[in-house]
Amino acid sequence: MKIVKFAAIDIGTNAIRLLIANVVRDGNKRSKIKKNTLVRVPVRLGEDVFDRGEISPSKQAKLIKAMKAFKLLMEVFDVQDYLAVATSAMREARNGKQVIDRIRKETGIEIEIIDGAREAEFIAYTDLEDLIDPNKNYLYVDVGGGSTEFTVIEHGRKKGSQSFKLGTVRSLKDKIPSGEWKRAKQWVKENTGNLDDIYLIGSGGNINKLFKMSGKVPGSPLTKPHLKALYKMLKSMSYKQRIKELGLNPDRADVIIPAAKIYTRAMNWSGADKIYVPSIGLADGIIKYLHDHHVAND
Repeated sequence: MKIVKFAAIDIGTNAIRLLIANVVRDGNKRSKIKKNTLVRVPVRLGEDVFDRGEISPSKQAKLIKAMKAFKLLMEVFDVQDYLAVATSAMREARNGKQVIDRIRKETGIEIEIIDGAREAEFIAYTDLEDLIDPNKNYLYVDVGGGSTEFTVIEHGRKKGSQSFKLGTVRSLKDKIPSGEWKRAKQWVKENTGNLDDIYLIGSGGNINKLFKMSGKVPGSPLTKPHLKALYKMLKSMSYKQRIKELGLNPDRADVIIPAAKIYTRAMNWSGADKIYVPSIGLADGIIKYLHDHHVAND
């Protein structure tokens, strides 16, 4: 038996994350991937990008401090390999490439700015074998701060993926492009219209929080009426009430509402009446990608 540690760094629009995972290899048996450590820092790069089109010096300073901390953690945990990616906010910032260069020079961490299609690929790369029924159909929805990625899985096989600028921070800043909701609706309907008994799979911090709020048993689905009820309740409360009465973190108490709206609409568009929440996302897809890449090159 051999244990290998990989790390994924996700520089998102709302927060940045470091996921360190243990990969247990045991001969010819299927490797087991287990999350070891997850660190989330709410830098919220989208506030700068959607307001001024670039990342401010203050946000850059926070980002660099976080990357230095991430590097030290990877060294302490003896991480064998890592992959760092930046998504919507960084790819739309005028100074995105300059910020990436600065991070590389000051921390040694190499970061790849990925487009929406590449982001959707990584997200769809997550290990869903224990969740997906090969006889059923799914719409995998990952809601981030700057974009939402949709992936259709038909009888165990990926049918198609698409990224849309429907992120939560983008929504709060009223920066969703004209017609984007319509384009997303059309894509979902075109790619799920001929599928029977479709279910949603939701990933992202907001749907995880919504699921915890529902009180559902882990592994069980959240129904559409329940999700709509949570959405209605959250909308009826003020920002301060959501923090004080529901115990939400300040950086979660605002974005959770546009996130719930996206998931609810995705269920309406696809005809799904249940959503599974397996606590996976972009970082998990990156870990599996690193694992498969190393296996192929061993």
